[in-house]
Amino acid sequence: MWMGLGMAVMLTACSTVPTSFRPKEPLRPEEVSHQLLGQVLASHVKDGVVDYPAVHTDDRFPAYLAQLDRVDPEALATRHERLTFWINAYNAFAVKGILDRFSPASLVGRYRYFIGRDYRVGGVAINLYDLERQILIKQFHEPLIHFAIVCASVSCPKLQPWSYEPDQLTVQLDRVAREFINDPARNRFDRKNKVASLSMIFKWFEEDFTKAAGSVVSYITRYVNDPELVQDLMQSDYRIEYLEYDWSLNGLPPQEITHAGQS
Repeated sequence: MWMGLGMAVMLTACSTVPTSFRPKEPLRPEEVSHQLLGQVLASHVKDGVVDYPAVHTDDRFPAYLAQLDRVDPEALATRHERLTFWINAYNAFAVKGILDRFSPASLVGRYRYFIGRDYRVGGVAINLYDLERQILIKQFHEPLIHFAIVCASVSCPKLQPWSYEPDQLTVQLDRVAREFINDPARNRFDRKNKVASLSMIFKWFEEDFTKAAGSVVSYITRYVNDPELVQDLMQSDYRIEYLEYDWSLNGLPPQEITHAGQS
């Protein structure tokens, strides 16, 4: 696990997950929209590179964050609506953490970025770690979320220039999974030597992928674009090795950003 055993124990002790939501001036479920986030991303994200200074000066971004605090996620009617809400919330909060001068670039910085900063949703507070582990993973049991949520780092999946939408979610999740798995900067397959060099995401969340498909490699074959490689992965015994994770920022840093681990 990326934070080490000792820090993981500390994090678990500090973990608090909302059991209910109580937004002030709540939005009706039919009023919930991710349009503002989509506009921000379309304006300031290109090929996964985020222009954080531009996001910082875009009034649509704090307006979207304010909207998240007015939503009771449990009141959303469908699973797709709730999953969409939490994916978009995670990505928006991850950007906000960078704008607030937190950084996952160091071990201490990761602790502060994922656990030390709370965000407001539905009238209560939650951090990125709990949003991912206790809500997205534990409640939805959908491994595809690992290719959709972006923690502001180079080795993460690319932040897309659009928001997730309930009526497009199935297609969008398939798209980002294929983009991530077939990206040689993140996953590589040596057919001659039968070695799969994979993102650390597949190690950290191995249980999610094996529960869904029996093994990490079996899960990956669902989204590999090359049919010959799919057959080889299924028929051969590939050795898995994991690539070093690059925690450096996935874009232009905000002005006067502090050192990693500092607030």
